[in-house]
Amino acid sequence: MKKLVSLILLTIFIVSACTPAASVDTPVATPEASKTLPAPQVKTTRTPDAKQAAKDFLEDWRLENYQGMYDRLSTLSKDAINLEDFTKRYQSAMSAMTMVELNYQISSALTNPRSAQLGYKVEFQTALVGMISRDMIMNLTLEGNSWKVQWEDAMILPELKGGNFLSMDITAPARGNIYDSQGSALAAQSDVVALGITPGLITEGQEGTLVSYLSRLTGLNGDYIRSLYQYAGDDWYVAVGETAKSNTDRYYDTLVTLGGLNMNFYTSRYYFAGSGAAHITGYVQSIFPEELDDYKRAGYRGDEKVGRTGLEAWGEEYLIGKKGASLYVVKPDGTVETRIGSADSKPSQSIYTTVERDFQSEVELAMEGFRGAAVVVELNTGRILALTSTPSYDPNLFDADNYNRGWLLQDMLNPVENRLLNRATQSAYPLGSVFKIITMAAALETGTFDKNSSYYCDSTFTELEGVTLYDWTVEKELPPSGQLTLPEGLMRSCNPWFYHIGLTMWERNLPNAIPDMARGFGLGEPTGIGQLQEVSGNIPNPLNVGDSVQLAIGQGAMQVTPLQVAAFIAAVGNGGTLYQPQLVDKIAPPEGDPTYQFEPIVKGKLPVSAENLKIIQDAMYDVVHASRGTGRQAMLGLQIPIYGKTGTAQNEPFDPHAWFAGYTRNGNENRPDIAIVVLAENAGDGSAIAAPIFRRIVELYFYGKPQRLYPWESSYYVTRTPTPLVTETPPAEEIVTPEP
Repeated sequence: MKKLVSLILLTIFIVSACTPAASVDTPVATPEASKTLPAPQVKTTRTPDAKQAAKDFLEDWRLENYQGMYDRLSTLSKDAINLEDFTKRYQSAMSAMTMVELNYQISSALTNPRSAQLGYKVEFQTALVGMISRDMIMNLTLEGNSWKVQWEDAMILPELKGGNFLSMDITAPARGNIYDSQGSALAAQSDVVALGITPGLITEGQEGTLVSYLSRLTGLNGDYIRSLYQYAGDDWYVAVGETAKSNTDRYYDTLVTLGGLNMNFYTSRYYFAGSGAAHITGYVQSIFPEELDDYKRAGYRGDEKVGRTGLEAWGEEYLIGKKGASLYVVKPDGTVETRIGSADSKPSQSIYTTVERDFQSEVELAMEGFRGAAVVVELNTGRILALTSTPSYDPNLFDADNYNRGWLLQDMLNPVENRLLNRATQSAYPLGSVFKIITMAAALETGTFDKNSSYYCDSTFTELEGVTLYDWTVEKELPPSGQLTLPEGLMRSCNPWFYHIGLTMWERNLPNAIPDMARGFGLGEPTGIGQLQEVSGNIPNPLNVGDSVQLAIGQGAMQVTPLQVAAFIAAVGNGGTLYQPQLVDKIAPPEGDPTYQFEPIVKGKLPVSAENLKIIQDAMYDVVHASRGTGRQAMLGLQIPIYGKTGTAQNEPFDPHAWFAGYTRNGNENRPDIAIVVLAENAGDGSAIAAPIFRRIVELYFYGKPQRLYPWESSYYVTRTPTPLVTETPPAEEIVTPEP
């Protein structure tokens, strides 16, 4: 019996030994189940791919993901260097060589069960010394089920083995200058004098002489200079402004005899027009500590001054030139081992603008006392002849060596005034009645109205049930304008006429005709100037009849920039061509041909027929020249033909914005015709404020000096209490109208 049991057990053992063992998660097949169950799956352990591990490490390097790279190091490598030092080693090398881009390629792979060796090529595209290419070796070891990199310094560059490091020697050319269209400097390296007054030291009988010379040197009004120290203590230092040393040299013998005058000399990138062209030139500043690494990677030493705004920022690439550089491998003891790359420097280029320095400063002075903007554009090219934003700022105060900086900088940076904001391109406003030009174009182009269409311009508009809107004549206590054709409606800036157009468009299922026309005039998108930062503004489609009525008179949610308006006004004046505004005439090295030369850029054509455009032009002429035109009184006596439109845009709860936009048709070959837009924030009626400023800009451009005082001036640039010239469209009431 025992032998029989032993025989049975032996048989079972032999059979089981010859049968494959099932995994714990695979059921053993029975004769019945074997017909339906799949064949048993045997689990295997996959050997990791060493080439993929190397690729992952290099890809992390390309992305500068140093944490990811460090996580892929072997245990021994991590013991040899911590994450912080590992990261610094790479970052310092990439910064020193000014690496812009890294590319890699694995060229060979040799894999053993527990180790692997891969050959790879790395190409560094640098900002200063071009391409650096190296073939290198990467060793890996298998830890657990993962390949880990056995790291060493030579994996950055073979030359860095043993603790060597990289050092870039950089030579930089002088920063290029910024000029006006006549070759006068707007920004250049210069010896400068910061001017100030100590009131108690003014010699008796010499105050008038002192103020006269300071006015001549700084361009500031004498009365303004006196106001600076009127309430100052005798021993106070009162900062006045800056001037080029060459200016003080002309009067030096006299200036040193004037008691109370302080002159502090320094060298700087000097802005010759001061605040006059600040929003065009922009300014430079030292590199901030938090920016240093990025600038060094871009090829800067770190001690340069860089453009922050305006042309200084836009033209940085041209103005800095090409730096000369030599990339050295340096031993740990500080001695140079070898040079592995070099490049010669090339002179910087200078930017020549389209503006005239004196005219630009005069336009800024014409806007003095107002917050707003003025833009002057050549009618047939898009060339900007002046662009100012007020209140402006003095870019010279950003130089730490300017003695006046400590007294004036904080006031200049007052956030309430927001002087650094370029209101010509970076602020958007409702356009008010100037927008009626576009509404009129939509009315004509859709055939909804024609030039003979007539409407009674009453004091009120009552076509919307339950809503009463008012014409501007009500506030001015004037009788209604009466029966008007469509062109006369523009001439009188009749609100009810244009409310009626907005309502009619909605009722005839043409709700987007007006906003589409506005977009065709270039509104709702950047002008494309590029050289200055700009906002898009907003041209919304009306959501209800109330929106449509408000948009028709340039109110509601619509917003535009003064530069956008100048561009479309120029297009109206030149026959329909919408040019891209431009500020740069040419870019040129000290010697040789320009690398860029101005050419007009056509953005498109106004979506208006020649016949309808002529109707609009004639109506704009009547705004200025007809007996009942809203812009007539401001332009009386001006011998330059003006086509214009007044505008007063609601801005509750503040006073309305004052607009005047128009163009000249003088036909002077030596002085091309221009489009001008004036915006005065919260200043009141367009005809009372913006129109006189518009007129002065015309006088400055064609005659070289003002010809008529402002209503608010007692003498040129000396302000008294403003007196309105004429009546103009008041802001329309905001309405909310139920859906029909």
